[in-house]
Amino acid sequence: MSSASELTDHTGYWMRMVSNAVSHEFARKVSDEGVTVAEWSFMRALYDLEPTPPSVLAERMGMTKGAISKLSERLVAKGLVKRAQSRQDKRAHSLSLTTEGRAKIPVLASLADKNDAEFFGVLMKEEHETLDRILKLLAERRGLKAIPVD
Repeated sequence: MSSASELTDHTGYWMRMVSNAVSHEFARKVSDEGVTVAEWSFMRALYDLEPTPPSVLAERMGMTKGAISKLSERLVAKGLVKRAQSRQDKRAHSLSLTTEGRAKIPVLASLADKNDAEFFGVLMKEEHETLDRILKLLAERRGLKAIPVD
């Protein structure tokens, strides 16, 4: 009989454990504000942009146009995002935050900051910086660009 490695022998196991804990707590916090983590990511991506076509947002976020369409529909229904038809091409439209959506960004960003501080506050400053550096290095070397939304 061949031996099998333990789950805990894998770096991915520990990364997933930590990621799940951080993500679930953040999802709970933003749900109190009436949005999902995916919606928050979408809104944050729009925050620094002029009205933007969904195709540009999809490329920027590393998501499909279908996923962008579903998220935008939910956020339009919540009154946080608005859709405007292009004057040049009546088939095209752009997305932007509503006044209410724009006002929510600092609140949600503060929750993200608080979640990070609560979870990673058990690390010394140097440890936290090292963790960030290694994770960013892994993302860069693996060519990971899509914004994590789930």
